[in-house]
Order: sequence, then C-alpha cells, then structure tokens
Amino acid sequence: MDPNATAPNQSCNLHDCEEVAQVLFPLFYILVFLMSVSGNGLVLYVVWAKRKKLNSTSLYLINLALSDMLFTLALPGRIAYYVRCFDWPFGDLACRLTSVVFYANTYAGIGFMTCISLDRYLAMVHPHRLPRLRTARAGWVVCALVWLLVSVENVPLLFKEMLVNDGDRRICREHGLGDFPSLPYRLLLVCTINFCFPLVVILFCYAQVNSKLSRAAKHNPVTHRSVHSQRAGGIILLILLTFVVCFSPYHINTASFGVRVLLRQPSCEEQKAFKTPLLVTISMMNVNCCLDPVLYFLAIKTYRQRVLSLFGGHVSTSVSPVPTKP
Repeated sequence: MDPNATAPNQSCNLHDCEEVAQVLFPLFYILVFLMSVSGNGLVLYVVWAKRKKLNSTSLYLINLALSDMLFTLALPGRIAYYVRCFDWPFGDLACRLTSVVFYANTYAGIGFMTCISLDRYLAMVHPHRLPRLRTARAGWVVCALVWLLVSVENVPLLFKEMLVNDGDRRICREHGLGDFPSLPYRLLLVCTINFCFPLVVILFCYAQVNSKLSRAAKHNPVTHRSVHSQRAGGIILLILLTFVVCFSPYHINTASFGVRVLLRQPSCEEQKAFKTPLLVTISMMNVNCCLDPVLYFLAIKTYRQRVLSLFGGHVSTSVSPVPTKP
C-alpha cells in the first residue's frame, strides 16, 4: 500500500509541514535525548564499575539501558528531519538504519521488560524453583536470544526502500510504513507477538507477585511492609504502567489501521487521520527511554545511591546488586 496514493490519478500528501510540529517535535526529542543520555549513561557507568557482581536482573537492566542508548544516538538525525519539515538529508541507508534502530529499541525494550518481570516473578513466587534460570550465565543467554530475535525481525527493513521523493523534499518512512503489500498483516502480527503476548505475561507476573505479597501479609505483616517486597512489586507495576502509557497507544493505533486496510482501501482523509496520531503515539512510545532510569532506580541499589548523592547529602556508594532472593 502506498500511503500517498488513493486512486490511480489522485495523490494524497501525508507529509504537510505544520509550523507547530516543526517546533514541538524537535524540542520534545531534544528533551528525550538529554534525559535518556543522562539517565541511561549513568546506569551504564555505575553498573560497569561493578560488572563482576552482576546477576540476571542486572543484566536485563543493562541491556535495556544499552537499547535506550542505541536509540538515543539516532535522535539527532530525527531532530534534524523534523526541523527541516520532513526533509531527510542523510541518504537512504541512514533512513533504513534509523528504522531498524527505532524498532530494535522498541521491541528489545519490551523483551527485556518482560524478562525482568519473569525474573521478579520467579524470585518472589518460586524462589527455590528453577534457580539456574536466574544465574548470570542464564541471563547472558536470554539477552543474546532477545537480541537475536529482534535482529531477525528488523534486519529485513535494511533491504526495503524507505526514502521517497516528494517535490523538493526526501521523505524518510523511518517507521517502516510504505508501499508494502504485506503491511496490514505485518502490523497485526507485530502487535500480537511483540505487544499483546508480552503484556499478558507481565500482567500474569504482576498478579502473581501481588497475590503472593497479599498472602504473606496475612501471615506476617512485617513481610508485607518490607522494602524489598514492596520494591519487587513496584518494579513490575512500573513496567506495566510503561506498557499502558507508552506502548499501548501506538499499537492500538497501528492495529486498528491494519484492520481498516484489510477491509478496504483507506481514503486520503483516513490516512491523514492515521498519520497524525502515529507521530504522537510514536513520541509517547519513545518516552520509555526516560522512564527506564526510574526502573533502574528501584532495582539497582548502587544506581539509587549515586542518584541520591547527586541531589545532596552523602550517600554510601557501596555496591549491592539486585538480590537474588526475595
């Protein structure tokens, strides 16, 4: 489907440059860039300094930070693109790489959040079952598998034409939407496998951990009030909120559009009605780069101490990785 075509002799321009978007989107992504570099950069520095004491949870968090940093490094190109009113000056290869980085960050992030939720579920609900799954060695294997799956899904985008001419502008379809016959099927498949399934897993983990804490509170109120128990539930709750706030709008928008395309060729107005929310929901999804450092703050004691020390007061920086037992 070509998003700029509604009929053989008609043209639908989806890339009208509005002055508000030309100002707001660059400012938004500059803010995301600064917050992501500072938050994720700090966690990589802190964790790398004590890399010999990593466990499975720490490894998932480090890879989540690496994913965010990879995406952040591609933001200057996107900022320039919006400043130039959807005119991509960096060539077709850079446009394709931007698309790969965008989706790699999104779905690697979802993958590692799902791993963290499962890790916390095993630690809290089944602390003595399958202990090998929570070792550092198992963590490295799982991380490698996540990156492998993400690569298999997204590397094909390198072989699709992403750059199209629109008058004197060169439009970069960096979000992978373009003249692909399989587009609606791909949208629905991606939403099902990469969003709906992880969301169900995370909901299950949160419900089980919360149920375990509730049962423990009835027998031992002190256990319920313990900092570690509250933090374990808080980590999964934050991941769940990130899914709902950052990822849900984009996937609901793209899935509904995919269904409409399967039913009939959308009109120009319908395509424009999809394009504007697409840019907004993508921006919301990219906010997860700024929320992930909050996750590190809850999960990594050393990172928490370093952040608190930056805002005043002397805080001991002795390292203590995420506990391997609840």
